[in-house]
Amino acid sequence: MAQNPQAPQGPQGGHDPAGNTQMFRAFVDEGGTPQASAHGAPASSGPRIGLIIGVIAAIAIVAGVAWLALG
Repeated sequence: MAQNPQAPQGPQGGHDPAGNTQMFRAFVDEGGTPQASAHGAPASSGPRIGLIIGVIAAIAIVAGVAWLALG
């Protein structure tokens, strides 16, 4: 690996160059993600149903265009 003379070579005075580690750990421990706040709620089926309806609609559109083109 190339040496960078301007980069710090180790921890200096306990400074965390990547940010505040304690704040990040507190965020992770309290469950700051939207999925963690659901507390056992079933997986949302809304996007899945929308995806299925979208695929069926796309197949119907392609079939209709093919029927018009070949008919």
